[in-house]
Amino acid sequence: MAWIFLIIAGVLEVVWAYAMKQSHGFTRLVPSIITIVTMLGSFWLLAIAMRTIPLGTAYPVWTGIGAVGAFLAGVVLLAEPVNAMRIIAAVLIVSGLVLMKVASP
Repeated sequence: MAWIFLIIAGVLEVVWAYAMKQSHGFTRLVPSIITIVTMLGSFWLLAIAMRTIPLGTAYPVWTGIGAVGAFLAGVVLLAEPVNAMRIIAAVLIVSGLVLMKVASP
């Protein structure tokens, strides 16, 4: 169950990162509220997951999901540029996440 909480926490990190971008520096109310609520939810679920998953695994997985998810959200939703180096970087992050999961007790 801890891994499910961790994955949901990572997805919420993507949501709050995207909402933060849409808030234009917290000058728009609805995206600002979405940012704060999803940020709190993400931290809360991360804390629950860390009851059983070691810090050295949970935190990198959480940030990795957020990093790759934010990259994908930027490309898909914001038409940010895609090139080979950015794709390779995302693949390396995902590879690291898989290795963290495999290496965890």
